Amino acid sequence: MGQQRMHWDEICRSDEYKGRWVALDECRSDEETGGVTEGAVVDVDDDLVELCARIRESDRKNCAILFCDPSGEQ
Repeated sequence: MGQQRMHWDEICRSDEYKGRWVALDECRSDEETGGVTEGAVVDVDDDLVELCARIRESDRKNCAILFCDPSGEQ
């Protein structure tokens, strides 16, 4: 999967990511809440264990992995 930089609210609205675990690299966070506001989507999976295994095997070591709640909440 190629890196596509997106805002978290865009990710949550996308049918491709809803209800799935999303690995983000080069994240930006909200200073007040500490929540991720955007990042480069590097991988996605329905299964958290599978996603974590792929990330561990890759060169990426500083990814944030977040669940894209189908309701759109972070």
